[in-house]
Amino acid sequence: MFVHVPAMRGKIGSRTYYACLLPMNSIPNLFKFTNWIDFSPEDREQRVLNVNRVPDITEYIVEHEDDYLFASITASYKSEPKFEPANGTDADGSIGVLKLKLGDELIINDGQHRCAAIVEALKKSPKIHDHTISVLLFPWESKQRVQQMFSDLNRYVQKTSKSLDVLYDKRDPFSIATMFALEKIPVFKELTEMADASLKSKSTKIFTLAAIYDANRDLLRGREDVCAEDNAKHLIEYWSAVAKNMQDWTKVFTGHKTSVELRAESLSAHSTVLRALGGLGVDLMKSPDWKDRLAGLKAIDWLKKNPEWQNVCIIANSVVSNRQARSATKAYIKQKLGMELSDGELKSINQPLKSAA
Repeated sequence: MFVHVPAMRGKIGSRTYYACLLPMNSIPNLFKFTNWIDFSPEDREQRVLNVNRVPDITEYIVEHEDDYLFASITASYKSEPKFEPANGTDADGSIGVLKLKLGDELIINDGQHRCAAIVEALKKSPKIHDHTISVLLFPWESKQRVQQMFSDLNRYVQKTSKSLDVLYDKRDPFSIATMFALEKIPVFKELTEMADASLKSKSTKIFTLAAIYDANRDLLRGREDVCAEDNAKHLIEYWSAVAKNMQDWTKVFTGHKTSVELRAESLSAHSTVLRALGGLGVDLMKSPDWKDRLAGLKAIDWLKKNPEWQNVCIIANSVVSNRQARSATKAYIKQKLGMELSDGELKSINQPLKSAA
């Protein structure tokens, strides 16, 4: 018995392969899911499935069943498939129907997490059963060959930067609010690196979009159900008030100091400080005089050589950006603004700072 699927026949290197469309509900039956953890690394045909990744991909499919997107799955077949060129083409035609032998499971070379997530999504969303996904099929030659395929397929894969994810993500309400707010806050608009997750040594920027996004997530804690437009207004109000009192930011924005100089000598634009400012904003904005309290930011000595930063977010002359450092920095700034500290915040200032993230 055979499964018939529309396909195109092509050649890459010396091998013939097929690009076909398979219905989602065929994946549990046609693809071979192997628990590679029981094999030695040398005997595995690809990496062990990370089950922790599957729920996130499953949720992505189910939550966006009308608007999700996947790259092609790459798999290998062991029995030679039968390809019939479409009517009106010669025997060497590249478009036709591929006949896959039922029971001959396809070995996944690339896309096992997508396939595992699709299997789970099929249980939750009947709507996707008839959706199709593109699959590239190559002949299975040997264990060494499929290992090489896995290596080749993943050799040059590069994860996009978090900043670019924020810039392009039109589904995440926090990304939407962040991008809208950024356009309305001049110092952020002009001095934010939009694509890279870190700043190059000669960059003219002092913030990264990723750092601003993380600070906004902290500031919007408890507002997850608020619409993106209202959250954007909240961000604009808060960060505009903060920017008025961050003299270092203003100096770079007006050209009185270079971004390179600021990053070298000051902590004021560091991601640890941004996260701290975002986090303390939740408590600060509960007070009717919160904008007046922010004036205290002008009195803070943001220079890295200020000994007060030692064991807060600096250790051994290096800035630390782990959770403990962010908590201690937040407590330090709250203290400078005359805000009441919790027992946990007092403890974060007094306990030794660890350099490990």
